[in-house]
Amino acid sequence: EVYVLLLPSLGVVGEIFSTFSRKPFFGYKMVIFLVMVAGVLSLVVWAHHQFVSGIDPGAANIFSLLTIIISIPFAGMVLAYLGTLWRGDIKFTVPMMFALGMLASFTFFGGFTGLHLGSNVFDIYAHDTYFVIAHFHYTLFPSVFLGGFAAIYYWYPKFSGRQLNKTLGKIHFWGTFIFFNSIFIPLFWLGLQGQHRRIFDYSSWNELLMQPNHIMARQIATVSLILLILTQFIFLFNFFWSMFKGKVAEKNPWKSNTLEWQAQSPPGHGNFALYPVVYRWPYDYNHPDKDSDFLPQNEK
Repeated sequence: EVYVLLLPSLGVVGEIFSTFSRKPFFGYKMVIFLVMVAGVLSLVVWAHHQFVSGIDPGAANIFSLLTIIISIPFAGMVLAYLGTLWRGDIKFTVPMMFALGMLASFTFFGGFTGLHLGSNVFDIYAHDTYFVIAHFHYTLFPSVFLGGFAAIYYWYPKFSGRQLNKTLGKIHFWGTFIFFNSIFIPLFWLGLQGQHRRIFDYSSWNELLMQPNHIMARQIATVSLILLILTQFIFLFNFFWSMFKGKVAEKNPWKSNTLEWQAQSPPGHGNFALYPVVYRWPYDYNHPDKDSDFLPQNEK
């Protein structure tokens, strides 16, 4: 299910990167192919959760190899996104910041630690520790929350007809990004120290209770979690306040090429006043024959 939750977020990030770097989507067809490859491979990596269950060592080696191989299509997607950003005229809007935060968190922490856990040799020692907890959250939180927030900030003007407050949006991003990392980076370290998850009472485990560094790491993670939750109230306030008091949005505030931005904000009945005719693909930014840096799909 991890890959099912991840793929929509990767689509959102690719859309946002192309829009705010003012460049065509790099390797568009390659990314589509890699998504299909990842979908097939995701069906045959399930046994990496059972390396400590008494699985046959030969089968464990096969599933370990398949788990590591599935990182190849995702690495290809990341390279395509970096190619989209390369030498682009990047606009650091709030949606772009969340998209960048998603890609950085997922790649550098979720992806790289997944390579370690894909190895049955390492996973035997890290299984059921806080290292796995941190890895799993670095896979899901960036894709579901950071990617989800990127999508909301990006399409909010279209479905509401209003703009979210930019300052509150940036505060929300930095608070979410910093406190999220402050929760789970310490858990990587705790997991490498051998600390297991699902311990509800540390007083029963003197070797865990009496480690000052372990206590401090858990305290940092706990305080950061509380602050992360409180930060989301900034988003909730911004979301509902802007719906009634926010700046009225233009039809196409991001100067995007895709068809939804050629409808009014918010769209009326039937979406379009006139049925649009599509002449080109959606990522024709900085076209050499045009003075503007964007060219909507329904323009010749």
